Amino acid sequence: MLTQTEAGECRQPAIRRALQEDAEAVAEITDLAYSKYVPLLGRKPQPMTADHRKMILENDVWLLLCEDDPVGVLVLVNEPGCVLIYSVAIRPEFQQQGLGRRLLDWAEQEAQKGGRRCIRLYTNALMTANIALYRHLGYLETEREPFMGSTRVHMSKSIEGEVDQK
Repeated sequence: MLTQTEAGECRQPAIRRALQEDAEAVAEITDLAYSKYVPLLGRKPQPMTADHRKMILENDVWLLLCEDDPVGVLVLVNEPGCVLIYSVAIRPEFQQQGLGRRLLDWAEQEAQKGGRRCIRLYTNALMTANIALYRHLGYLETEREPFMGSTRVHMSKSIEGEVDQK
C-alpha cells in the first residue's frame, strides 16, 4: 500500500492489465473514486456494484500504477466496431494530475489497436462536470435514456470516420 509521503504524487505512471488477484484493488479504487457521487445519485453508481472478478475475466481491465501501487482503473468492453469505456477511476488523492486523461488516451489507443471505429461511454446526467470533460475531449452526446430513477447520457467519439450512434 501507499505510504503517506507517496500518496498524491505520481511521477512515472505505468499501465498494465489487471489480473484476478487485482480484483480487490480494482474494487477499492472504484469505490474510493465513485463514492463522492452516492449523495448526488442517492445510490451507488453502477461501477461500485460490479463484480470486479467477473469484469477482469470478461473484459479488458487496466491498472494505472504509481511506484507499483495501483491508483487507477480503466474497464473497457469490446463491442462490434466500438469500445465501451465502462469505468474510469482514480484514487481521490491522485486526481487532478491528468491520470484519468492518461487512461482515456489509453482507451483510445486500445480501440485503435483493436480496429474499432469509435469509443463510447455513458455517465449520469447529474454528473455535469464529467459530461463537460468528455465534451472537451471530443465526445459527442448520442442519446439520453431513463436509468434507475435518473438519466443516463451516452457519448461517443469517432476514432476514424463518423461518430457511431448507440
